[in-house]
Amino acid sequence: MISKKIKNIRIATILPYKENYSLEKASAASLWVAEFYKGSKFRVNNIIYGYTKSKNYLTKNYTNIPLKNINSKFKSSTNEYCKKLVKEINSKNFDIIEIHNRPLIFFNLLKKIDKKFIFYFHNDPLSMKGSKKISERLLILKTSEKIIFVSEWVRKRFFLDLDRKLISKTEVVYPSVNKVSPIKKDKIITFVGRLNHSKGYDIFSKTIIKILDKYPQWKALSIGDEERRSIYINHPNHKELGFLNHKKTLEIFNKSEVAVIPSRWEEPFGRTALEASSRGCATIISNRGGLIETTNHAIVLKEINEIDLYKNLKKLIENNRLRKKIQKLCRNNILHLIKNNTKLIDQIRENIFPKYILNIKKNKIKIINLYNQGQKLNHRLYNISVGKKFTNGFIRNNHDVLEISDRDFLKNNNSFNLIPTKENFQNYLIETFKNYNPDLLFFGHTNNIDLKTIEEIKLMNKNLILSQWNEDPLMPSLNYSKKNISNINLYSNIVHHNFITTHPSIVKQNIKTNNIHFFFIPVDKNIECFDVFNLKPKNDLFYAMSHGVNRAVLKDGIEDDRVQFLDKLVKKIPNIKYDFYGFANKQPIWGNDFNNNLINSKMGLNLSRGKPTKYYSSNRIASIMGNGLLTFVDKKIQMNDFFSDQEIISYTNLNDLSDKIKFYSANDKIRKKIANNGKKKYFKLFNETKVSKYIIDISLGNKNSMF
Repeated sequence: MISKKIKNIRIATILPYKENYSLEKASAASLWVAEFYKGSKFRVNNIIYGYTKSKNYLTKNYTNIPLKNINSKFKSSTNEYCKKLVKEINSKNFDIIEIHNRPLIFFNLLKKIDKKFIFYFHNDPLSMKGSKKISERLLILKTSEKIIFVSEWVRKRFFLDLDRKLISKTEVVYPSVNKVSPIKKDKIITFVGRLNHSKGYDIFSKTIIKILDKYPQWKALSIGDEERRSIYINHPNHKELGFLNHKKTLEIFNKSEVAVIPSRWEEPFGRTALEASSRGCATIISNRGGLIETTNHAIVLKEINEIDLYKNLKKLIENNRLRKKIQKLCRNNILHLIKNNTKLIDQIRENIFPKYILNIKKNKIKIINLYNQGQKLNHRLYNISVGKKFTNGFIRNNHDVLEISDRDFLKNNNSFNLIPTKENFQNYLIETFKNYNPDLLFFGHTNNIDLKTIEEIKLMNKNLILSQWNEDPLMPSLNYSKKNISNINLYSNIVHHNFITTHPSIVKQNIKTNNIHFFFIPVDKNIECFDVFNLKPKNDLFYAMSHGVNRAVLKDGIEDDRVQFLDKLVKKIPNIKYDFYGFANKQPIWGNDFNNNLINSKMGLNLSRGKPTKYYSSNRIASIMGNGLLTFVDKKIQMNDFFSDQEIISYTNLNDLSDKIKFYSANDKIRKKIANNGKKKYFKLFNETKVSKYIIDISLGNKNSMF
């Protein structure tokens, strides 16, 4: 068995918009995300989204979502936030959407984004909008790939009145810290948290005054703030530092002998207790919520009152040996290390995508290749069938391929049945998927797959990859292109990848997605199998237009700018032996007729519809160059980015083309050499095996380039 791990899963991490992702005011969820991001193997492809007024972000991969109504007492910013998130996420090809601590945001995005979701609970689910009800929690369970909780206590709260059999879809991943070296301590007792009753600050205030009176060599610090203050500590050995950023708080813990977290509130976890103990503080905690899961060596208050707190502080102050022992145990026996839990999170992400861990013998995948095979045209397009070349390439790359011809199915099953033909096709697809269970659905030039059908087959296999392709020119100014652009847009946002033969920059305003990749029309050793440069053709220049592809005849009155160009060319150099089809009442040719006539010419001309467009590589170029004819192309399509002037001949205008045709028709030796070079280079760069591998690699998330 071969195991291949792909490390480029793309992840969007969504924070609550009130969760400040800044160095100055980061709170628990932000710190959780930032710390685990730093060591993740997916960090290169992980973008964190949130809202903050600060410019000092915790990590560089953060994207701020600006909000207008953030301070409004009458308007929620949730809808505005989600709307902007949808737009942002749809513009990028994410694999996983991770949402932290806001069920309402989760449900909002779930309706609009067809991706895999991981939900993170940092707080009590029963206290949050969107997860208080059993039905809401069941829906989160059903629609998430995984639910992660910051403590076992939070998970228990989630499963209150729920069947624990569903627990396999969940995981506890604790907030974590790095191990630090011992640091010299001062006689300081530190409280960190909101200065209110729920955090036990009233208990701390009454107790610490008595402690400082009894032990004047000790000092106390309070870190935190509270808008509705009612509790104050008035003692010369106590300082109230207000809110401090995370870094400064850790520095205080480094110096403190003792840390006190006497919370009455059911703490979801208790990051403060974890950080204090990891920094070598002898830590006193209450037994509320997830606090007791932070460390094995903290002193746990039996009663949350000043009597019990005073007794334990007194014991630590007076028993130096005990205090040092607890400090050492806390520092050296950290339960939750960042390194370990980062690996756990990455493993969870990876396991969502079996396609990223291919444990299939010889790395085979199963592919459905859906395209028009041309059965209804008696396979007269076999020699220019890109779909057929893809199939050959997939097979030669060791994959299994099942071909489906949508147009042929619709044609062959067109009857007077009560069930419409297109509906029959949807049923056929669904049943075929059940039987074959492909890893990749690869389709081109179709609008015959209903969106509901795609939804249904994706439910059968959540790891199914969908990619579509289009080989035709996609110039927005060309009427012929509009139908193709429309078909691509039909599926563009629900497939993982779109492959086109026009440079993506040309269509960026017209195709509604960013996951567009250029591919070059491949040549196939079984199709482009002639070496014309070794033959003695009787004609000089071959050209075939594809008008009448469905009728196989020219249509009266058809208008095409190319006709005028060819007329001028023939008149300019009349002594050249032309073999043109689809032009001057000479009917188009297909299949074997096409090949027999093509190989009877020394040179071939590529002239596509519309204005010459960057990188548009038509089937015509593959046929001409691949069979060893000297090939002429318009310079504006920039084929010289791939082929030198010793492999392909670029022309700038009619006069330039005329001169070059005359030159090479009279210089056979040079013509043959360039034609031979061109064929070799084309087969080296863009053969069916290489192009198909490129398609597979991109579809599976591997980094690959055609060039």
